[in-house]
Amino acid sequence: QLVAVDNKSDKVEAANAATVLVQKEKVKAVIGSWGSSLSMAGGPIFAEAKVPAVAVSATNPNVTKGNPFYFRVCFLDPFQGTVNASYAFNTLKAKKVAIIREVSNDYSVGLAKFFVDEFVKLAGDPAAVVATSDYNTGDQDFTAQLTNIKKFEPDVIFAPGNYTESALIIKQARALGMTAQFLGGDTWDMVAFQQVGGEAVEGATFSTFFANDVPINKTSEAFLKAFRDEYKKEPPAVAALGYDAYMVILDAIKRANSTDPQKIRDAIAQTKDFEGSAGSITINAERNADKAAVFKTVKDGKFVFLTTVKP
Repeated sequence: QLVAVDNKSDKVEAANAATVLVQKEKVKAVIGSWGSSLSMAGGPIFAEAKVPAVAVSATNPNVTKGNPFYFRVCFLDPFQGTVNASYAFNTLKAKKVAIIREVSNDYSVGLAKFFVDEFVKLAGDPAAVVATSDYNTGDQDFTAQLTNIKKFEPDVIFAPGNYTESALIIKQARALGMTAQFLGGDTWDMVAFQQVGGEAVEGATFSTFFANDVPINKTSEAFLKAFRDEYKKEPPAVAALGYDAYMVILDAIKRANSTDPQKIRDAIAQTKDFEGSAGSITINAERNADKAAVFKTVKDGKFVFLTTVKP
């Protein structure tokens, strides 16, 4: 039986939702959450109740760190930030980059840090990162941040953040006449990113978990067909990961032959070479999945596969 609670994308609500799941609903395992900050807010509650949780797309290292009951089926930001920096330097041939961070979001701050560390290493020059600007979740006007960045004429702007704010940033940058290439992370892999940004987000490039136009394996093909048949639209990458988190838990229950949370937790920890829709899943000693990253771009109003980068 599946029990759904809404964390409303709020840290306090995320902790409340976790409490409801373990105390009122007495669930045996948890799927979620979408965001790293939200997963971290609920994490200690699951650990205390000894109920295993599998994060779907929470990429911040701290989600699973020090929490023996939290796992994930996605890659981590140290990897995602590093491959974005490498893509900017090697593929886009960027000499100067600027950063726009959603400073109230652990995911965005962490990803920006890993990007900066790697880009500085590749460029061999700390001055290659010409500007860093911050904003808060829910902001609508980014004129001040973009006007500051425009002075430095960066080749690439790395702007990891939620899809709504990120799309608005790109839209406003184009309105200011900025032509720099925008790079982002997995949160951009939502139709709403294109709906908010419109023509302005054409050419925006981002790392993500899954490419609908290039199925990885037979499970990918089956998932894509089932999703399209059911919802009459394309799945976002996080939908594939949601499916994978569910199937990993189900597989663990079967292998444990038990619904005891501790036994399920131990079985999840032993997951090896499990064929998920977004690639093979092996849970490592840190309770993370070693996964490849996919790069996509927006072309003619659609997300188009560019390349795959393995750890």
